[in-house]
Amino acid sequence: MARNTPRRLSLLFARRLSVLALYALACVPLCVYANRPVRVYDVEIKGAQDPAAVQDAMREVLVRATGRRESANDPAFASLVASAPNYLKGSAPGAHGGTQLAFDGTAVERAIAGVGRSVWSSQRPFTLILLYPPLARPAEDAARAELERAAAARGLPVALVPLSPLDSAGNELSQDAMMQLGQKYGADVVLVGRSDQASPSAQWAWRLYTQFSKESWSGPLAAGVDGVVDHLVAPQGGSLAQTEADARVEIDGIGGLSDYANVQRMLESVPGVRRANVSAADGAHVVFDVLIRGGSEALSHSLGNAQHLVKTEVSSARLAYQYRP
Repeated sequence: MARNTPRRLSLLFARRLSVLALYALACVPLCVYANRPVRVYDVEIKGAQDPAAVQDAMREVLVRATGRRESANDPAFASLVASAPNYLKGSAPGAHGGTQLAFDGTAVERAIAGVGRSVWSSQRPFTLILLYPPLARPAEDAARAELERAAAARGLPVALVPLSPLDSAGNELSQDAMMQLGQKYGADVVLVGRSDQASPSAQWAWRLYTQFSKESWSGPLAAGVDGVVDHLVAPQGGSLAQTEADARVEIDGIGGLSDYANVQRMLESVPGVRRANVSAADGAHVVFDVLIRGGSEALSHSLGNAQHLVKTEVSSARLAYQYRP
C-alpha cells in the first residue's frame, strides 16, 4: 500500500493540475471567441454642432444603445432627446469633414434605465456575412459599403467575406458546418444572402445561423443587418424581464479545452448574456456563472434550442445539461 502512495499522489496532482489549467483558460480572454466591442456613444454629424444635429445624433445613439429601431422615436425618450446637449462629453473634427460627438455613455444608460427601457451590451456578436452568388469586385465594394453603413447605424460589427455557403456538392452547408466556418473567422453568427441578381440593389433571401437557430427573411442589403439585430435583441418587455441576473448552469461531458471553448462560446452567444465564466470544474463536469437579462428563466428558454446540449435537469433551482459534440 505504501509503495502505491506516490503514484496515487502523482495521479491526484495531475488531475488537479488539469482542473487548474481549465480555470486558467477561463481567466484568459479568448480573443477568437470574444464578442466585438462597439463605440455606441460616438457619432459623426455633418456640418456644425447645432442643437438639432445633436438631438439627431442622440437618436442614433439610442438605436445603437438599445438595439431597437423604434428607440429613435420612442415617446419615452422625448425628454432625453430634447436635452441631448447636456449628455455631451466632448467633440472634435470628424474624419469625413463633419464633427465627431462623444456622449456620456454611463449617463445615457442611466437615463434609458430610468424610463424602463433596457440597454444592449456594448459587446456585440460579430457577424460574418456571405453573399451568393459572388459579386463582381465593384459591386462587392458597393455592397460592403452599404452593409457597413447599415451595421454602424445598428451598432453591429460585421465583415463581408467572399466565401461560398455551399459544399462541394452544391448544397448549402449545414448549420454545424456554417457555425464552424464562422468560428474559423472569429464570428459569433453567420448571415447568408442569396439573390438571382448579382447586384447590390437586388432583393436578397437572408438566412441567419446561430448556435441555437436558423432564421429566414428577405429584403435589400440593409434588411439583412436589421434582421440580425432584431433577432439578437430581445423584444422590449416589462422591467422585470429586462433585469440582468446571475444564472448557474452545469455542463457534463466536457472532454477537453476545445469542448470548454465551444460551450463557453455557446453561452456567450445567447441573446441577453453579458458574461459567462467558469466557477467550478471537476473532470468532465464544469459549472458556469452566467449574467443574463432575464436570469435563469431566459437562459433555460434559449438553451432549449441548442443543438449540442441535452437537458438533464431544468428547474428554478438548477440548470444541468449534457454536452454532445
